[in-house]
Amino acid sequence: MRPRPEERLREIPWHALAGRAAALDAPLAEILGGAAAERVVDRVLRGERALPGEARRAFAEALFGVALWRRRLRAQLGDPDAPPRLLLGALLRDLALRPDAEMLAALAPGALPPPRPAPTALADRASLPDWLAAELVAAAGDEADALADALDLPGPICLRVNLLRATREAAAARLAAEGVASRAGRLAPACLVVTSARPNVFGLEAHRAGIVEVQDEGSQLLGALVGARPGETILDACAGAGGKTLLLASDVGAAGRVFAVDPDAARLERLRVRAARAGAGPSVVIQGAAAPEALRADRVLVDAPCSELGALRRGPDQRWRIDPAGFAALPALQLGILARAARHVRPGGRLVYATCTFRRQEDEEVALAFEAGHPEYVRVAPAADPAVITGERFVRTWPHRHGTDGFFAAVWERRG
Repeated sequence: MRPRPEERLREIPWHALAGRAAALDAPLAEILGGAAAERVVDRVLRGERALPGEARRAFAEALFGVALWRRRLRAQLGDPDAPPRLLLGALLRDLALRPDAEMLAALAPGALPPPRPAPTALADRASLPDWLAAELVAAAGDEADALADALDLPGPICLRVNLLRATREAAAARLAAEGVASRAGRLAPACLVVTSARPNVFGLEAHRAGIVEVQDEGSQLLGALVGARPGETILDACAGAGGKTLLLASDVGAAGRVFAVDPDAARLERLRVRAARAGAGPSVVIQGAAAPEALRADRVLVDAPCSELGALRRGPDQRWRIDPAGFAALPALQLGILARAARHVRPGGRLVYATCTFRRQEDEEVALAFEAGHPEYVRVAPAADPAVITGERFVRTWPHRHGTDGFFAAVWERRG
């Protein structure tokens, strides 16, 4: 029987909140009012630098916990308008199973109502908006409950080894010397999964030296599907801040080029800084909002804008801040970007379309629509673990099956 995500709450040092609960009132109200929990938590902890380690952890878990579990907690309380402090009390009593009367009285003055049985409906049990519960059922069917549980757990820390700087084995040894244990990833060749207590990766010398970057293993797999080889020309048509761009740069080496395209100039500037730290500056060409019309690339990656539902475990309150009304416009946008990028693939070259969502409307349906209008492109069986290849020869990773974020990819080759 698989563990429930709320069980991890029973390992938190909640006793460290004693005498400090009032400091959570304002940030909890801010988060429940729509502010991003990650930013609020960061600000609170920066303002409370004197807090001991256990209290810092309890503060963060309290804020993230109420942010994530708000619907479940309201259902447990039988009160859709319960104030933040009562939600915190219900988090400890009903999910963390800490019924200490004195602590609960301090956390939730006015006394909690009697406990109720845990809800069984998917949206209430897993604390999902109704629209998201419906999306999970549509995407995963009988596995919707397992997918919901996986999305209610924080994802592992995955690192991509910069092969321009070190082998995976050498990087693991470097991390171990800094007190960070890791294991090799199962799906991506340069992946290390951190197995020790969650470290401050950005404070590690291995990160500052450009040896490792934080990147989910599923995301690394998408980059590997491109199959970039030394000396090739690659187009990253939706580069963003460049996680996959840097992966591709390490594959093509100093003799190759990766053209990075994105409409967000600020993100491309961050990519420029990251590329320099990684030793990939000569290989990465910051192109701007569009690729040169005459560019012909050996391989093109389209990591398209999407609903990003596959990465919900990375932001515990993100589900409450997404407006699903915007989903309807995405397939046309994605298909347009894909069709424009396809013009830059040389005959015999490869095109990869990828998203970070599990919605078929943005995934298989876009890929099939592209094929219908572009008969010169032939879908090919990806070189990947058979566990992530679907019956239609697409790639799909699932949080509950593979331990990665939820990704989709289609791979084509252009006829010569």
